[in-house]
Amino acid sequence: MLEFGTLIAGPFCSRILADFGADVIKVEAPGEGDPLRKWRKLYGDTSLWWFVQARNKKSLTLDLKNPAAIEIVRRLVAEVDIVIENFRPGVMEKLGIGWDVLSTINPGLVMVRLSGFGQTGPMASQPGFGAMGESMGGLRYVTGFPDRPPVKTGISIGDSIAALWGAIGALMALRHREMRGGAGQMVDVALYEAVFAMMESLVPEFDVFGFVRERTGNVMPGITPSNTYTTRDGKHVAIGANGDAIFKRFMVMIGRDDLAFDPELADNAGRDRRADEIYAAIADWVRIRDEADVLRMAAGVQTPASRIYSVEDMFLDPQFIAREMIATAHLPDGKPFRIPGIVPRLSATPGETGWIGPALGADTDRILGGLGYGPEQIRQLRQSGAI
Repeated sequence: MLEFGTLIAGPFCSRILADFGADVIKVEAPGEGDPLRKWRKLYGDTSLWWFVQARNKKSLTLDLKNPAAIEIVRRLVAEVDIVIENFRPGVMEKLGIGWDVLSTINPGLVMVRLSGFGQTGPMASQPGFGAMGESMGGLRYVTGFPDRPPVKTGISIGDSIAALWGAIGALMALRHREMRGGAGQMVDVALYEAVFAMMESLVPEFDVFGFVRERTGNVMPGITPSNTYTTRDGKHVAIGANGDAIFKRFMVMIGRDDLAFDPELADNAGRDRRADEIYAAIADWVRIRDEADVLRMAAGVQTPASRIYSVEDMFLDPQFIAREMIATAHLPDGKPFRIPGIVPRLSATPGETGWIGPALGADTDRILGGLGYGPEQIRQLRQSGAI
């Protein structure tokens, strides 16, 4: 794989595949590299996020404005299966390495293109980050409380969702190539569409009933009861007692037999009509108990419930530990540090966290040598600024 990605969407897309053994060559600008190298918390002069986002990848520095660097790209493309890029539409074409050119060099190529608004349409050329995709795709509108402005999620979820769709599209295209004669294809992922695709029943509810879903805080309208509550010791727990049998068991356990055996509340539609009453009953029960007691008692009647985890909670949780979701790697100076484990879990090919994100250009000479460039040619490329 050849990755022309910066920051989040493109690099996360290739990281997913790199975790499971894809040989990813990440192309970066000489002297600068991916801006993610300097984002958020730094260890020395490098972002901890970078070490995770670029794990299992090789770093090749190329100045894509230099014709000699473009020739290197062409030679690499002839040998790879997938190209991933998240430039603004038209940039790759201006560089002379757009889909038409690359697919001619390698007819079996799969090219994943991630952008704010897609490769076509009136907004295609506009810049678009994850925040724009979340806003236009509908997620921001429904996130938050009804009496306050929309809010973002705590991470760059729009970029990550787009990356997942990009990885899925790449795998489908590879399977198609395998089954249908070897031809590659382009995978066009727009951030706003990636988010929009996750918006459940938003479209048909508006089309059929004119219903516009609004912000509802932690409540899930139409799926009752599912909410977040505050315990006596000031912790927050999510409780989802919205299955018919689960609801009855939970209501009996909290001493509300009147609700448990009320015929009107035997199904979700009835419960949703009396949601305020049910939520008040659960909130009253939770607020006089500590978090540990709430979780223990809910588990005792097989009701889904969870504390709202901080990262500190994750480090200590037996489930995270048993599933190896907190893995260990080593920083460049040898210091051990924790990184996220691999998702999903495959029984035969589980993948590995491998090595952390490489130093800028760490693999340039080795990659060029594999393409047939000799030491003197590489020296001249470096001297000219192409690498």
